[in-house]
Amino acid sequence: MTAAGQIGAGFIGLGLLAVLWLLPLGGWLGSDFPHHMLRHMGLVAVVAPLLVLGFPRATSFFAFSPLLGAVVEFVVVWGWHLPGLHALADGHTVWLIVEQGSFFLAGLLVWAGALRAAEPLAGAGGLLLTSMHMTLLGALIILAPRDLYAEICGRAPDLDAQQIGGFIMLGIGTPVYLISGLLLTGKALKHQEVGL
Repeated sequence: MTAAGQIGAGFIGLGLLAVLWLLPLGGWLGSDFPHHMLRHMGLVAVVAPLLVLGFPRATSFFAFSPLLGAVVEFVVVWGWHLPGLHALADGHTVWLIVEQGSFFLAGLLVWAGALRAAEPLAGAGGLLLTSMHMTLLGALIILAPRDLYAEICGRAPDLDAQQIGGFIMLGIGTPVYLISGLLLTGKALKHQEVGL
């Protein structure tokens, strides 16, 4: 990627970050759960990689092991989707900020680790692991026979909204992590061929 392309990606990421935090997305979708999921997936699967690509020096602080990033994101994402923690973030602005902030930081850990890994295959492994757990969580949310969060959040059940949220997770997270992981795998294989 050219230097101009990198800077452009970074500024697109900053613009999307502002949009995700400032616009009332819930009004567009008619339900809080899809809004929650759109913001979540936008932060981890779109904004975070754009910022890592666009501002490599500024995000190098987050470039730990790709496996560590994948594990941290797994714990953060699955933890906040447990009904009790989801209800905490759903009902309190401060906890919503903590939740979304932790999603964003976990996303930076995954992408900085994967894209800055000395071995592209290690980065691919981190992204593919993340793709697998995101796919599983999205499928569980879609296939749940009831609204998992309504009772604990004190609202009327809305299984359709929950399923839309699950489809957003699958529709954004799965392809972004999977395709990026496969691209890094191809890069690793190309390096091995050159080294032979």
